[in-house]
Amino acid sequence: MNRRTRRTTWIVAAVLAVLAAAIFLRSKAPPEAARLLPESDGIVFVNLKPMRVFFHKDLKPARPVPDYQEFIDATGIDWERDLDEAAVALHRIADPNDPNRPVAYSMVLVGKITGKKLNTWLDAHAASRESYAGHTIYNVPSYGGRTVRIAQIGYDMLAVSNYPTPEKIHSMLDRHATAAWPFAGSTLLSQHFHEVPLLSMAWGVGQIGLPFSDGCGDTPGGQSDGAGQIGLPIPKSCTISILGFSLPLKADSTIVASVAPALVGSLHLKVEEETPSDEAAASQAASLNLLIALARSFTAPLVENAAGNGLANKGLKELLRTAEVVQRHNRVVVTARISPSLFSGLAASEVVPPESPAEPATSK
Repeated sequence: MNRRTRRTTWIVAAVLAVLAAAIFLRSKAPPEAARLLPESDGIVFVNLKPMRVFFHKDLKPARPVPDYQEFIDATGIDWERDLDEAAVALHRIADPNDPNRPVAYSMVLVGKITGKKLNTWLDAHAASRESYAGHTIYNVPSYGGRTVRIAQIGYDMLAVSNYPTPEKIHSMLDRHATAAWPFAGSTLLSQHFHEVPLLSMAWGVGQIGLPFSDGCGDTPGGQSDGAGQIGLPIPKSCTISILGFSLPLKADSTIVASVAPALVGSLHLKVEEETPSDEAAASQAASLNLLIALARSFTAPLVENAAGNGLANKGLKELLRTAEVVQRHNRVVVTARISPSLFSGLAASEVVPPESPAEPATSK
């Protein structure tokens, strides 16, 4: 082999090594939509493409209400069909007079959700506009005195925020300029994304229980909150309630949760909570085991059949039957299996689309 051939071989090998390293690093990096999110208390990400493939036989689209159908007709956008990814940042709002209390949201939405028709709709509904970093931010009034800020930041990407001030959407637009760097992103993302299992279709890190807070502590000092109710002197960090069950988890707990495909035609759920000490983790694990046992007992009489609530009941029972709680030092790990019947049963029930079509995830 002559010198020129050896040199060419080394150059090709070096290029291939660089490409392999870039592909490997990219596979370990958070999704771009998540990297664009601003600093926050929690992050939730959902990749809807594989979920549609996984559940395509079990889920049927809901019939849109008239207002939402008007939005579809005006923009050509149907969130159920056209949204591929959603990255959501959760911001705790401490001001009791803020209409966004207790949680505000900043989102990056990816899919076939941009275009001139959407701009026309935003122009017609925006109360004001702002130009920032070469983008137009539309300030759209929403229910309860909220303002939703919306900007198109790419051919397939929207930035949305109902944070009280524009700093969060400004941050997303600033981060878009450096989106190519695979390990850019917020502090929370850099601290916890490496704990998310590979191939997860949905995951969350940080204080992701904030939207599920039972609302206690909103009335400070045990004062009466009106309507004949008496506010109890409960700490502001209150519990999380899901599917009617009050979990022994504080809303401000640091949690890493994920949903990934399993080998048996179902999804694997994993929720890991970080506690202050091993003793706290042991107590938490005992409480969760007791709660799961009670939930299994309460749901045992529920009817299982092939339609509607019966399918949802079957899926819920499967979730509870497979749930396991394990303590690992100062962490509590909960795993379970999610059956497609849980989602198909819920989808068979009456579904009400978002109140404001421009903000599919902030209308809760």
